[in-house]
Amino acid sequence: MAPSLEYRVNAPSIAATIHPTLRSRAPGLLLAVAIGLLALLLGRWAPLIGGPVFGIVLGIIVRNVFAPDARFTPGIQFGGKQVLQWSIIALGFGLSLTQVAKTGLESLWVTLITMSVAFLSAWLLGRWLGVHDKLKILIGVGTAICGGSAIAAVTPIIRPDDHDTAFAISTIFLFNVVAVLLFPLLGHLLHLSDLGFGLWAGTAINDTSSVVAAGYSYSHAAGDYATIVKLTRATLIIPVCLVLAFVVAAREKRKHAQAGSAGHFSLARIFPWFILWFLVASGIRTAGLLPLAIQPALHMLAEFLIIVALTAIGLSANLRRMISSGARPILLGLGVWAAVSVSSLLVQLVIGQL
Repeated sequence: MAPSLEYRVNAPSIAATIHPTLRSRAPGLLLAVAIGLLALLLGRWAPLIGGPVFGIVLGIIVRNVFAPDARFTPGIQFGGKQVLQWSIIALGFGLSLTQVAKTGLESLWVTLITMSVAFLSAWLLGRWLGVHDKLKILIGVGTAICGGSAIAAVTPIIRPDDHDTAFAISTIFLFNVVAVLLFPLLGHLLHLSDLGFGLWAGTAINDTSSVVAAGYSYSHAAGDYATIVKLTRATLIIPVCLVLAFVVAAREKRKHAQAGSAGHFSLARIFPWFILWFLVASGIRTAGLLPLAIQPALHMLAEFLIIVALTAIGLSANLRRMISSGARPILLGLGVWAAVSVSSLLVQLVIGQL
């Protein structure tokens, strides 16, 4: 009996052998995964809304109704940052750079002009409305490029408050829904061609799922064209992230220099390495090195990871602080979205494509 008793007393439990960091993250991460699974199912049921939006909305509800205690904080923070980066890398495996090259070049000028309009209007209107810089960047990037995915990509670089990220994604989603309902009606009223509407939808609607929904509700040809334009537009998140990374790096370098501690600054620390790995993933897909059999699984993995990440961001969002921000961020999103929509039509009119 003695040896047996000694074993029971001295043998480490399974829980004790788990790495302390993993143990601390497990409750919050499991909560985000569980809510993310529900959001994924709801997204399948209502694809117009999509799993990522369900994830962040459910996360906000749980955070503000049930108020998870401090045990969940490490895992929620991990999900909103590290899992977010993993999701962007996984998205790279689904984006072939050659797939969008031809149509992308045809639509590039319109895309670049509408992006410039988005950033300029976000800066000017945001300054006039008194919206702070990080929220202006989030709304500007989300409107200019690809909605929630773009916001997710720049979040690890500019490091905004979680409630700002949630607010920006919610604002972008609001105008996605409006665009899906309004764009086809306006397209028919303006007698746009299939390619004209596809270019308009692909450059002026934020989220990919909303672009697809609006495009194919207009016509099959418009849907095909809009989708490719949107994929091209999505690749521009790479140079935008790199520019933002160098801007943040320069600011931190000045800050450290003023504090007399410039030697502690490291560009490697601020550089968004996940974007580099995103390029590697896209290169693998483009080179045909990815077996066709696993591509659907990688697509599902990328979708689920971004749902989990955005759920974690929702779980971090303080609804009271979002409400206290007032109507100004929503007005900013409306102004930027309207500027992009009108500029896309004007460019097509000038080049004779309408």
